[in-house]
Amino acid sequence: MKYTVSGTNELKKIAETLLSKLSQGDKAVVVALSGDLGAGKTTFTKELAELLGVTEVVASPTFVIERVYPIDVKGFTTLVHIDAYRMETAEEILRLGWEEVTADPKNIIVIEWPEKVADAIPEDAIRLNFEHGETENERIIELHD
Repeated sequence: MKYTVSGTNELKKIAETLLSKLSQGDKAVVVALSGDLGAGKTTFTKELAELLGVTEVVASPTFVIERVYPIDVKGFTTLVHIDAYRMETAEEILRLGWEEVTADPKNIIVIEWPEKVADAIPEDAIRLNFEHGETENERIIELHD
């Protein structure tokens, strides 16, 4: 599905749509967010985190690579937010314990810049692509699930 949004309320609606489709399986749910700098990936993650009950300030993990938030929604207990922008190979994310994190069915993992570690992203990941629109606030978001 393709969406054109111009504000956080519309982003929240997309996050709600995504959340309504999530169900706990035998491994973590991976949500891969692609797009240029400033296209809305972190803002979307903030909206999703709020819907998941995260009360902490959700900031981009660009320099720390990973942030972890406790949640309690639909059987999920942890939101893991990863920014792979500074990574160059999938091996780098594997060193962070990626296999263990993705094996835990109680995790929702949101990863920005998944193309940087493409070999490590599961084939069944939910993929969203963010693009700048025609105006300063407009974003085009394509959801592939």
